[in-house]
Amino acid sequence: MSRIGKMPITVPAGVEIKIDGNVVEVKGPKGVLKREFSPRIALEMEDGVITCKRPSDNPQDRALHGLTRALLNNMVVGVTAGFEKKLTLVGVGYRAAMNGKLLALTVGKSHPVEMDPGADLTVEVPQPNTIIIKGIDKEKVGAFAANVREVRPPEPYKGKGIKYADEVIKRKAGKAGAKK
Repeated sequence: MSRIGKMPITVPAGVEIKIDGNVVEVKGPKGVLKREFSPRIALEMEDGVITCKRPSDNPQDRALHGLTRALLNNMVVGVTAGFEKKLTLVGVGYRAAMNGKLLALTVGKSHPVEMDPGADLTVEVPQPNTIIIKGIDKEKVGAFAANVREVRPPEPYKGKGIKYADEVIKRKAGKAGAKK
């Protein structure tokens, strides 16, 4: 049995869940999320607890079992607490700013790079070298953070670039390490 798939999901107060076949809609204080799941996994809700059941032990059903439970739990957490990614810009002259709804990045290119986070994400720039991305959909928050990081990924020699706040960059010695 899947360790993740067999764990029940407790629905917190203030969260409304509608299960219509394999389509699940979750309403909470932060917003509404809707997702279609595989029809092979049965979703049951009773007494404020959601459980996922799989029909057999074949590898595809086992994989879907854990995935379905994790996605459903992320929906419940998203509409109650939300998700957040923090990015840090490291480098001389590297900075970020909000240009209306667009995120403007000055990261050593010939022009500032502007990125649109979309309607359901909020981006904050509390300091010129810090970006905070918030939203209720974990997948969208992570994807936008990865796209921002992709503009100038951190390099291993000086550590310059855009990195996640909790990311550790493995440093290399450079040319001086080759001399005898």
